[in-house]
Amino acid sequence: MQHSSYTDRSVRLVRSLFPGNAANGEIHAIATITNPELPFDLQLSHLCSVLATFVARVGKDGYVPVMSRLMLSDAANQADQAVGDIKSVLGCAIAYVQQPPLGGGKIAVWLYLQQNAQLQTIDQNTTIATRGQFAHIWSTMLCQPLADTYAETEAQLQALESMLQQRGLTIEKNCQRTWFFVQNIDVNYADVVRSRRENFDRNGLTINTHYIASTGICGRHADSRVTSIMDAYSIDGLEPGQVQYLHAAQNMNRTSDYGVTFERGTAIDYAERRHIIISGTASIDNSGNVVCPRDIDGQVRRMLQNVEALLAEAEASWDDLTHAIVYLRDPSDHALVSQLLAQQLPEIPLVITLAPVCRPGWLIEMEAIAIAKHESRFAQF
Repeated sequence: MQHSSYTDRSVRLVRSLFPGNAANGEIHAIATITNPELPFDLQLSHLCSVLATFVARVGKDGYVPVMSRLMLSDAANQADQAVGDIKSVLGCAIAYVQQPPLGGGKIAVWLYLQQNAQLQTIDQNTTIATRGQFAHIWSTMLCQPLADTYAETEAQLQALESMLQQRGLTIEKNCQRTWFFVQNIDVNYADVVRSRRENFDRNGLTINTHYIASTGICGRHADSRVTSIMDAYSIDGLEPGQVQYLHAAQNMNRTSDYGVTFERGTAIDYAERRHIIISGTASIDNSGNVVCPRDIDGQVRRMLQNVEALLAEAEASWDDLTHAIVYLRDPSDHALVSQLLAQQLPEIPLVITLAPVCRPGWLIEMEAIAIAKHESRFAQF
């Protein structure tokens, strides 16, 4: 993995590059604001300018934006303008969530690009990137205000089912990653868990088959009536045996032990690389207990140990990380957390946001994606 960074116009952009071996590289980038005193309009303007320059530069080598997520400090007042302006620069599916970036700035961006992919936008929130045998489907902003979070989650999963069925696909065979951003997560997450579990049961996702890598974290929509937002990543073209599920059983228990239905991580093999998707991972032990209650230093260290164990199970390491998103419950912990993460992940595209984790005792959570060199019998990415 190749990492680089630069700062321009009060924007710091850090990117990782997996170059591939057949003009099929991948880039992940995270852009953050370095001058928080600027008004939002100017922060957004600078960000769009830097992203446009970056996309034009890597576009000369065939890289095209596939998906982007915006992390906003005040979605109700920022989302319309931010989504519109950044979509005009990138042209791909744009997700957003209110999760204030910590350390400065009102907006941060995670951007994913593929080299020489054919893009299709089937609606304003879904982009399909096709290259060779595989179509990578990024579905964003699946949400609508309904009676409660349970009903919203069921509607989100049904919308994903419907879209996949139109392509002859299913959640069970093709969906590889979900995100649930839940307003007032301490109150509403139980409805997400129950709705998802019942939907998965109907779709053949059980403890005896498999679940899906996922993050369930606090976040809100610009419309306060919406209590849950769902994003998803699915793949068309997968073959039997191409996907493995990661457990790191010496470090963590199975999520089903406490009634939650997601995988700790997923590894997807291609001819010359392995994608490793790390679900939202916190300070937990193999009995399901919170490690180091009320101790942010200890929880950061245990969280990193757990992520490292998942990477190792997939024959990968920190050097293979493309990016990480870290969710923090208490903003007063940011300075210490930032210092600890900088020691472990000094060159990795990373953003820390204000977003309580699904269990109050967890002070911090981290999700990530890694790409490792790996040879297999499957088709090229």
